[in-house]
Amino acid sequence: MSGQKKGSTAQQANAAPVVHKVIMVGTGGVGKSALTLQFMYDEFVEEYEPTKADSYRKKVVLDGEECSIDILDTAGQEDYSAIRDNYYRSGEGFICVFSILDMDSFDATTEFREQILRVKNSDNSIPIVLVGNKADLREERVVPLEMARQR
Repeated sequence: MSGQKKGSTAQQANAAPVVHKVIMVGTGGVGKSALTLQFMYDEFVEEYEPTKADSYRKKVVLDGEECSIDILDTAGQEDYSAIRDNYYRSGEGFICVFSILDMDSFDATTEFREQILRVKNSDNSIPIVLVGNKADLREERVVPLEMARQR
């Protein structure tokens, strides 16, 4: 029996770290790439090219275990539902971003959520985090805080 324990411990030690796949969703221009790059490089990047669809990986410690977070930063204008659905199928969790300066981007979060739940064939068990971005421009805010909290 002790041989089996050693073997499984050795296998666990040699196993590749767990990779969690997170998909960034939201309409174009809400700051998905800015948030992703800030997480990746611990600094705000002001100038960057609009995203087509980029993937990033970062090692983190989660619940005391080292793992990798694989972030797919989508373009926000997925014209083809098959491509969008492929992104959604591969995700374990989703960050749905809207701009607090743009009510249309906030309204679109409902559709993103519905699309994710449909593709994942889930009623509500998929982790989806709603993020109101561009809070540094709060004097231009058009999405009321209470409205966002209720969603």
